[in-house]
Amino acid sequence: MDKKTLSRDGTSLAYARAGQGPAVILVSGAMSTGGTVAPLAGLLAQHHTTLWYDRRGRGESGDTAPYAVEREVEDLAALIEAAGGEAALYGVSSGGALALEAAAAGLPVSRVAVYEVPFADFSEGGAEERAAYTEHLTRALAQDHRGDAVELFLRLTGLAEEMIHGARQSPMWPAMEQIAPSLAYDDAVMGDGLVPRERLASIGVPVLSLSGSASPEWMLRAARAVAEAVPEGTHRSLEDQTHMVDPNVLAPVLAEFLAP
Repeated sequence: MDKKTLSRDGTSLAYARAGQGPAVILVSGAMSTGGTVAPLAGLLAQHHTTLWYDRRGRGESGDTAPYAVEREVEDLAALIEAAGGEAALYGVSSGGALALEAAAAGLPVSRVAVYEVPFADFSEGGAEERAAYTEHLTRALAQDHRGDAVELFLRLTGLAEEMIHGARQSPMWPAMEQIAPSLAYDDAVMGDGLVPRERLASIGVPVLSLSGSASPEWMLRAARAVAEAVPEGTHRSLEDQTHMVDPNVLAPVLAEFLAP
């Protein structure tokens, strides 16, 4: 990240910029930094002015208490200003929920694409599982048990216990613990964990809701529900893709949607 801008509350946001053309800002999901979407950014930069950034509380960006989802919407407002005053948004997972909220809040957004926002309407655990996760995550972070917080998140994603144990032994674990407090931010962005149909109905720009054909059925249904809730919503499934979508498969689909 070689650039900085300030959000409304004075929080420093680290971002990178590449390419020329209509602007698009990439929004990463939980336990991710801007570097996570950098490979996709490189592909989109062939046709678009592409910005990607470290969300507050992670990477090279700062943080300012107390947290509120509105602060992250203001972060995107600052980045849109840096991009020239209007931009499209692409958000992955919970970053997609943030992108949708920014559009609903009336930011100068031209269109929005999201990939597998994990709304739990159709998952086995549903809203009850989400509520339990929020409760346990809040307790773990209040006690500064960052490793436990990361474990809770990995378990929520469906990762097997032996793989969680293996992750704890990996060289990546300290970095994961470092940004663990930001899990509360993504949890707040996801609200009660269900598709916010009334809020989505207020979005007045085109929305492309993507899912992978190899992902669980509940994610496909959630992606469809997002598209159905938006007046100009479209759903598309990417063949053989999972939640860890291949940037080389995703980029052409986004470029087509983002084309003026």
